[in-house]
Amino acid sequence: MSLRERAGERSWGGVKDAVCAFLVTLAGRVGGMISQAHLPCPRCDEHTMAMPAVSPRRWTADEVRALPDEPGKRFECVDGELLVSPSPRLTHQSMVGSLWRAIEEYVRAQGIGAAFMAPGDLELDRFTLVQPDVFALPLVDGRRPRTVEEIGFPLLFVEVLSPSTARYDQVVKRGRYQRYGVEYWIVDLDARLVERWMPGADRPEILTESIAWMPVGAASALVLELVPLFIDALGAV
Repeated sequence: MSLRERAGERSWGGVKDAVCAFLVTLAGRVGGMISQAHLPCPRCDEHTMAMPAVSPRRWTADEVRALPDEPGKRFECVDGELLVSPSPRLTHQSMVGSLWRAIEEYVRAQGIGAAFMAPGDLELDRFTLVQPDVFALPLVDGRRPRTVEEIGFPLLFVEVLSPSTARYDQVVKRGRYQRYGVEYWIVDLDARLVERWMPGADRPEILTESIAWMPVGAASALVLELVPLFIDALGAV
């Protein structure tokens, strides 16, 4: 290697050394600036970005009645919570029809009431408007009630479970119906059983074979054989 080449190599080496020294110094200064900078605290960010709590809307019975009709949807509210249910399955409607016929024949024969099925509004309080699948009401002067004003204290509420209404029927409505003081049946098509809830009960009576109902004023009980009802609606197991 010539002297000129050696001199050039030494010269380039010096440049590289200088550049490296400069970068080290710059990195130290930047690191110091970052360490001294104010870094946001995650909790502070969460506090800053948090939105104020918004209370859910509390619906009234009048507001739910005023909603426009939508084909295939049922609108209810329980303690101010809006409940929107889609059209039920045919098996659901088959069971509703069978229960309505049995209860209607019974209360008419006993001369104590009349049976109805949804849709049909029942206002339990200002914030609760429900449409039980089947419900029985007392007679008015020996006849069926004809107006909202003539509705007396219900004798029975029945809901037939659907996948989309399970929470409503088993939790939301069940709690409200119990507080209202009405006997309540939850018909579970998938399990082929009936949960019978009495006012004030902590747990239901689970029935798979038959259910007996003896409302006030009746001379004898209604006994429903459940197995034939489920077979009629769903077919044999």
